[in-house]
Amino acid sequence: MKYRLKALGWHFLASSCLLLMIIGGLYLGWYRWPGWYLAGLLKVLPITVGVDAALGPLLTAVVASPTKPLRILARDIAFIAVVQLVALVYGSVTLWHGRPLYYTFSVKEISVVQATDLDATEIALGQQRNPDLAPHWYSLPRWIYAPLPEDSKTSDAIIRSAITGGNDVTDMPRYFQPWKNGLPALRKELQKVADCKYFSVPQRKLLAQRMTERGFPADAAITMPFTGRDVPLLAVFDPRTLEIKALLSAKP
Repeated sequence: MKYRLKALGWHFLASSCLLLMIIGGLYLGWYRWPGWYLAGLLKVLPITVGVDAALGPLLTAVVASPTKPLRILARDIAFIAVVQLVALVYGSVTLWHGRPLYYTFSVKEISVVQATDLDATEIALGQQRNPDLAPHWYSLPRWIYAPLPEDSKTSDAIIRSAITGGNDVTDMPRYFQPWKNGLPALRKELQKVADCKYFSVPQRKLLAQRMTERGFPADAAITMPFTGRDVPLLAVFDPRTLEIKALLSAKP
């Protein structure tokens, strides 16, 4: 038993260090709050952690035996390591492709834009027409303003595209502007939490309670939904500076 526990411990240590390096790097670069929540990180991460930091070491403990020939033991552990590596590569690639690149204000909401939301054509157009705000493989998350074009025909075409499941203006870096450019429009769209239709009535009541607990007036027009893959967050703004003072979850 002592031999098995020692093998489990060493395997767990090695797996945890490798996992921590990869997940830690992705977190520090792209998945800081609210990125991990809005991008649905918790739907992928448990599988990767479960296979690499739990199942792998447990299987090593099962196959490890002081009476087993070293060659056979090495073969068994190598097979386990390959399975772990496949799971780690899958999880890492999924997280990389889903990394948050932008937090965009557009029309009536703030939303997260992930790498998978941007197709190659739109990225190329953005790099050509709007290079300062276009994404690159090394781009970190940026706060930007994504207004609809002033040309009504182009604007209507984008709206129709978004309604039918195609690209929205938030997926078109060629139209992106610095965050500060959108503050006047953002101010006009702030609303009371009770009027925020992105949330159910029970969620609005819960959010109003949480605003009050944090010292914010729940009846003031200082909020805006912040959408992503999970239940939207509620962004609470300072009405003078338009700085985001809190991001509140609607989950119980």
